Amino acid sequence: MKRINHLFILLFALAFTVFSCDGQEQSLIDDRLANNPLPGDNTENYHAGDADFSNFVTIGNSLTAGYMDGALYNAGQQNSLGAMLASQLEVVGAPEAFNQPDINSEHGFNTAVEQSQGGPILGRFKLDTSIPGPSPIVGGDPISAYNGNTPDLDNFGVPGILLGQLLTPATGGPQSSQNPAYNPFYARFASNPSPDGANGSTILQDALSAQPTFFTLWIGSNDVLGYAAGGASNESLLTSPGDFDFQFNATINALMSSFQAKGVVITIPPILGTPFFQAIPYNAIPLTEQSQVDALNAAYADYNNGVNQAKLGGAITEEEAQRRQISFALGANAFVMEDETLTDLSAFGLPNLRQTESSDIIVFSAATAFANGVGTQQPAEDHLVLIPSEQVEIETHRAQFNASIASAVSANETRLELYDTNDPGNIFLDLMDPAAPGTHVDGVFLKPDFSPGGIVSTDGIHPNRRGYALIVNDILETIEAGFNAKLPEVDVLNQPSVQICAGNCASQAGGM
Repeated sequence: MKRINHLFILLFALAFTVFSCDGQEQSLIDDRLANNPLPGDNTENYHAGDADFSNFVTIGNSLTAGYMDGALYNAGQQNSLGAMLASQLEVVGAPEAFNQPDINSEHGFNTAVEQSQGGPILGRFKLDTSIPGPSPIVGGDPISAYNGNTPDLDNFGVPGILLGQLLTPATGGPQSSQNPAYNPFYARFASNPSPDGANGSTILQDALSAQPTFFTLWIGSNDVLGYAAGGASNESLLTSPGDFDFQFNATINALMSSFQAKGVVITIPPILGTPFFQAIPYNAIPLTEQSQVDALNAAYADYNNGVNQAKLGGAITEEEAQRRQISFALGANAFVMEDETLTDLSAFGLPNLRQTESSDIIVFSAATAFANGVGTQQPAEDHLVLIPSEQVEIETHRAQFNASIASAVSANETRLELYDTNDPGNIFLDLMDPAAPGTHVDGVFLKPDFSPGGIVSTDGIHPNRRGYALIVNDILETIEAGFNAKLPEVDVLNQPSVQICAGNCASQAGGM
């Protein structure tokens, strides 16, 4: 069965988009490009309208911080959502400097992979075209303290935070197993890191201390994303709608009561449409030799016979018995998985197994497990697959969270505008249209993936610089419509899409 492991190398080559990399080998992390017109250069038609951008700040999670490719690193942070917006708003009154808590790391610290203690620090993902797929850089950096002036900051995006972590000093410390709210990305720049989890600054307090005249708020994705990414196996990662509603209204009330700032509030996008949840098809096992087929079928013969005995004993229906049969054939095959919603047959000594179906979603983090024989010789565990009922649960929570966001904005409609990522007129649903996924910009087709022609970074969830530019342009349109402004757009095609491994990735160094 050793050949099965080698087949999974081919599996992921088939599962990912076929990459066309001609001309992409050169470094794509160049110096920041000038994407906004300079003051005094054809800017006479641009104006701030009813908004005041003289003190612009951004608040949120990784989508605001500039996190890409599984890490927060220099080039990503320098081209964050806030930095791109600030560059465009500069021509209508925003300060020239947009201050961020500089991470000071070329490759960052990859939070999407398990970092081995005592081993090399893994940094951001790059695209290894020989896999093809993402591979982390060997030579990342630990998350270090911010040495700048915290009161001068304008970007309060913190990777990995839930909505509630905006509001608690425990996010800034202390680091311990007793403090699940702790986040090292906030602790490094907190104005007053908490010594006990009860006293100290909060992210929202620090943002308010900046006295914004205009802000963006994009928060809440992690309140459902962590649960989804873990195969809906850990309920503690899913915020309740009641808690979310209370926390979001507390956030908005604080922003509305402190100053007369105006702002744009952004909803939670359709996360299940991202490559993290779409890259691996349900039937991606490529069996090419009859001996492989025979060996796998023989391994599950006793299970299949047991299922038939349970049917004959009246424990399950004929329909469920057929659904639970494990069978492999030449060509593309489904994975073997655990399904807790099946009838409990433990009295017959049988686990709850079936093969994946087209309605199931295989999470991207399953790649390593599948490469080691999970899904064939042994079943994929619950945290690697989202079954339809779990997908409905995730989407229901996302819809409830977004309803709370929209309601809070509507209650403050004179000062807030909603950028609804679920509106068909915005970029997200355009990119994820099942009939024609992707979008055209100036005649160039951009794909909703992490290929060189794509708009998603190599972690499969966060946008790359082109993707962020598309979102920024949507936000600029929202500002124009809501506050009677006229603003310059970001040049999307002037942004690179992905960087290719050049001998410095773990896959090329024998580290994966």
